Amino acid sequence: MQTVIHIRADKEVKKNAVEAAKALGLSLSDVINAALRNFIRTREVIFSNTPQMTPELEKYLGKIDKDIKHRRNLVGPFYSAKEMDEYLDSK
Repeated sequence: MQTVIHIRADKEVKKNAVEAAKALGLSLSDVINAALRNFIRTREVIFSNTPQMTPELEKYLGKIDKDIKHRRNLVGPFYSAKEMDEYLDSK
């Protein structure tokens, strides 16, 4: 079941937000719903111009960093697409 939320926003803010969402192939409603879901999940609101990683992404990248340090799960480097294709075809 869906409901409607009425908010007040400056006309220019709404216009810019609609344009930014559209550039990502989203509606403003999609963006607001995603923000609300994130707020529910994390219980935090971040006001920043600096991008921040989610805890899930930090955890995932930590595992990758560990693998790199222990030289596990590494393939390559590949110096051409053909070299990469040959490796993938061999698996």
